[in-house]
Amino acid sequence: MFVEKVRTEGLAHLSWVVGSGTEAAVVDPRRDVDVYLDIAHAHGCRITRIFETHRNEDLVSGAPLLAARTGAAVHHGPNPAEPIAYAETVRDGDRFTLGGVELRVLETPGHTDDSISLALYDPAFAEDTAFGVFTGDALFVGDVGRTDFYPDRAEEVAGLLHDSLGKLLALGDQAVLYPAHGAGSVCGSGMADREVSTIGFERRHNPRLQLETRAAFVAAKLAEHHEKPPYFTHMERLNTLGAEPVRDTPPAPLSAAAFRELADVRIVDVREVTAFLGAHLPGSLSLPVGMIAAWAGWLLEPSETLVLVAADGEEAAAAVTVLARIGFDRIAGYLAPGLPAWAAGGRAFETIPAVDTETVRARLRGAPEGWTLLDVRGVEEVEAGRIDGSAHRFLGELPRSVDALDRGGHYTVLCGSGARATVAASVLRSAGVERVDAYLGSMGAWKAAG
Repeated sequence: MFVEKVRTEGLAHLSWVVGSGTEAAVVDPRRDVDVYLDIAHAHGCRITRIFETHRNEDLVSGAPLLAARTGAAVHHGPNPAEPIAYAETVRDGDRFTLGGVELRVLETPGHTDDSISLALYDPAFAEDTAFGVFTGDALFVGDVGRTDFYPDRAEEVAGLLHDSLGKLLALGDQAVLYPAHGAGSVCGSGMADREVSTIGFERRHNPRLQLETRAAFVAAKLAEHHEKPPYFTHMERLNTLGAEPVRDTPPAPLSAAAFRELADVRIVDVREVTAFLGAHLPGSLSLPVGMIAAWAGWLLEPSETLVLVAADGEEAAAAVTVLARIGFDRIAGYLAPGLPAWAAGGRAFETIPAVDTETVRARLRGAPEGWTLLDVRGVEEVEAGRIDGSAHRFLGELPRSVDALDRGGHYTVLCGSGARATVAASVLRSAGVERVDAYLGSMGAWKAAG
């Protein structure tokens, strides 16, 4: 028997390949599915079953695409918001054999109504003792699933998750935990920075499992604050009907002349933030490759045609892969000459100043007219500590709240380290706010300075 993890960076998504003998199953596959075929091949297996623990909202499911490549059946839990066009419904107690091991379905609603978990058994050693369990978004390492997707049923679904967690705990302390996300996912805010655990460890140390009553658990869940990116709605549609395969061809390199002829496109600069601050195309959005998964769904529309500015073709191709995983497929190409060559041709570019802690302190003391220190971190981060005198606008909501800002004002943007601040500065600049700078180092630098 083997169990192999596939981690999707940026989304902190975890999918799993489990197999025995010549058969394997994949749990919660992502859209670019070659990795699962490679793992199965390396173990001398064919993929015969694919399981979705719930309808994913933060990435495009690869289940129908992997099924088309392998002929495997796709299994999904009961009670989805809409019928899953490409999947068969499984229910509590259903069993599936893979070589010498068995997967048993547990209905574990709460995160979503259609959530299931898959208990893993090795009957040759223990007929009724689970070796492990694939928990989807019900139970994580250090946290449990969010329950805010049904606001009109908030108390009910929190209670459902409590009951589902009881079913998972009943599998026994020995069971290894295989969740669908790790630290950094929007599906939970308290996950540990590791991806290995057991039911027993979580029973003793997971904060949400230390709450003694169902009522206390429900109250704690109702008090949580989670952000919900707008693109989740797009994911819901794709993961109900099934998405198209990821295109195999790399993004097209565009000459400066071809680039300038493009119309009705959104320019997305996927270079590192310091490169963007130094020089970028007018009107472009800063969104480094490592930040695309977290922020593209907030700042871009899936219907937009995107054109990329990248350091090279490899970086552009990496950006296209990440964008495809979250349903952004309309990519016109990337600027092949790069910014130095663009500028050498006498073409326009802009810069955004970076400021340090002493500059921010001086501005706070002097309070220049029309100046605002704008904090774009999340609500929980701000509640944990903020700079006196700062205003708050969450980065994800900034495109929809920029009209409430004074376009003639002067804004210094801060976040945790300066990366999100740069992205936010690009949003403001593209919206017509001319006087913008980024506090490089941001809260990290502020705390270090004392």
